[in-house]
Amino acid sequence: QVHLVESGGGLVQPGGSLRLSCEASGGSFSIWFMGWFRQAPGKQREMVAQIREHTPPDYAEAVKDGFTISRDASKNTVYLQLNDLKPDDTAVYYCNIKAGARDAWGHGTQVTAVS
Repeated sequence: QVHLVESGGGLVQPGGSLRLSCEASGGSFSIWFMGWFRQAPGKQREMVAQIREHTPPDYAEAVKDGFTISRDASKNTVYLQLNDLKPDDTAVYYCNIKAGARDAWGHGTQVTAVS
């Protein structure tokens, strides 16, 4: 079973930066999808950024100029660099990893941008 551990959320002022990490563990597996999603209070969960094997990263329109997704395959870890954070970016951020037929979600990490 794939187990995910997220870290890096926090409270920043608008314009600030954070870096989220998500490490997968639980045995040997081949990851073909790594992504970050977010859910703000009263809203549906939405895709923020994703990487599929052998394809360029894909971003939501609202974050493409400020966020960067990357991965370290040797560590089974996906990162999300959040720059120029805005109050609208406030949400719980979840990582999602697909390995073979397995589909795993993290428990979420809170990101808050407020003056």
